[in-house]
Amino acid sequence: MIQKIISGGQTGADRAALDWAIAHGVQHGGWCPAGRRAEDGVIPERYSVQETPSRRYQQRTQWNVRDSDATMIISLSAELTGGSRATQKWANKMNRPCLHVYPCNEWHAQFLTFIQTHSIRILNVAGPRLSGAANIEQFVGEVLDEILGLNI
Repeated sequence: MIQKIISGGQTGADRAALDWAIAHGVQHGGWCPAGRRAEDGVIPERYSVQETPSRRYQQRTQWNVRDSDATMIISLSAELTGGSRATQKWANKMNRPCLHVYPCNEWHAQFLTFIQTHSIRILNVAGPRLSGAANIEQFVGEVLDEILGLNI
């Protein structure tokens, strides 16, 4: 049963996941870089994310993978780049379950299998920044709505 959604607070997929959690009364949090650094400036205070000692995005990424039961990377493309690819690498290195979800015919079945296979209380949601994936928020919401449909 997913009890908490965490992310790094970056624009795009991260904030869409936090917004979804807030809107659905799901606990949220996660780690963000020192100074609440994001591509659009400072991460708004409405997001309950904690600052890492470093301003580097990599530390935030590592700590969110470490502090979750599983990571879901939500993107609009089959190919992962930048921070999304780094997130997947850290999940693999730390031996944490990780699923990359993107618009394709199989994503619903892959998502269901992932959720049913792993005991997930804290889900780390990652993905591209808004500047690299316009309209990612809609797809993140659609994916996370599947959790509600499972009544978990």
